[in-house]
Amino acid sequence: MKKKVLVIGAARSGLAVARLLHKHGYQVILTDMGTVKEKEELLKGGIAVFDQGHPECLLHTDYAFVVKNPGIKYTVPIVRYFVEHEIAIYTEIEIAYRYANGFRYGAITGTNGKTTITTMLYEMLKKKGQAIVAGNIGYPLSELALRYEDEVKDVALELSNFQLLGIEQFAPTVSVVCNLAPDHLDYMPSVESYYASKMRIYENCKEDAWFLRNLDDPIVMEYAKNIPCKVIDFSLTRKDCPLHRANGKVYFEDVVLFEEKSLALKGDYNLSNAMIAACMAYRLGVSCEDIQTVIAQFQPVEHRMEYIGEKRGVKFYNDSKATNTHAVEAALHCFDKNIILLAGGHDKGISFQELSAYDKRIKLCIAFGETKDRFVNVFSHVETRETMQAALTTAIEKASEGDVILLSPACSSYDQFPNYEVRGKLFKEMVQAYLDEEDI
Repeated sequence: MKKKVLVIGAARSGLAVARLLHKHGYQVILTDMGTVKEKEELLKGGIAVFDQGHPECLLHTDYAFVVKNPGIKYTVPIVRYFVEHEIAIYTEIEIAYRYANGFRYGAITGTNGKTTITTMLYEMLKKKGQAIVAGNIGYPLSELALRYEDEVKDVALELSNFQLLGIEQFAPTVSVVCNLAPDHLDYMPSVESYYASKMRIYENCKEDAWFLRNLDDPIVMEYAKNIPCKVIDFSLTRKDCPLHRANGKVYFEDVVLFEEKSLALKGDYNLSNAMIAACMAYRLGVSCEDIQTVIAQFQPVEHRMEYIGEKRGVKFYNDSKATNTHAVEAALHCFDKNIILLAGGHDKGISFQELSAYDKRIKLCIAFGETKDRFVNVFSHVETRETMQAALTTAIEKASEGDVILLSPACSSYDQFPNYEVRGKLFKEMVQAYLDEEDI
């Protein structure tokens, strides 16, 4: 008799993991609070579907395990029921790992910089061949496992702590927690639990795997303990560690990975991102020549300090991906003064007060959305607007030559947008429309 599994959440990753488990002989039940557009197709394929809610009957079934969309909180009633009844709850990352035995993983987590590192690593792995990118960017890992499970692939994998909470066997070849700062306190019970969840990335690793440890981040150093694999320490400021900078070059031990001046991205935080990606690629067999080619050509990822254009001496930057204060700090480091900062959005329960250290650089903060009033006491010059659109209009009206208008929200987008990409796309469209207007 087939073992039953329940998949909670019918987003793209839920659909993929349901199909993967069905392929491997499980009796799959899929449920979602919304309407499942693929319901008819799934039913014909042998997958049971309960949409527009989670009926009581789903609770009274013997499941081998449950697979949950990582964005669904453990406090949601149907999930809490299985927690209380001690049923194993996984995320699709764990299921994909079990079946795609030919995949080798460079796994990236942390608070900021994940997408840049993952994208850069993917570009390096492509030079070697047989590379894919998955997780928080690219495709759900289960979708790629369904497609390539019998093939050998190098995987650049971006992981959130939500995904790591649902692993049991997952073990990457090389991994990193790039940095840590308070985030997702609307999901996690405490900041300490958030930090600890990130460290699950290496907990199943074998001795020959690598974990890159950031000596410059005191929170990483506090939480990165009992590491079962080889530890590769790195630093921007120290030279007594395997991965370091010296004489304008980045070294892994005595191997020159790349020259600092060749990096197209600016700022120390981007240098750190590049160091991590290069070392991970080196561990996965990419040549230094190919690493250096990517370093020289790589451009910022979309919605991360993305330059849009200039008009009347005012420059516009889209940093919609900055959904916490740590990311905003990295953006503010790029400019000495005359910043018109657009910030605000969904309240994740984190403090913005540390941004007050940049008050002298901020000509004006125009705060919007759910958290708009929380910025009033952070900067000396603050105005509030209901929406990002209104904030941008005000910023353009008040800007003068030499100013920078920077969307770097410090918040997630869920009060007014489905995700940060939609927020950033709208911002770019509005800025571009302004740039295209003819001066009268």
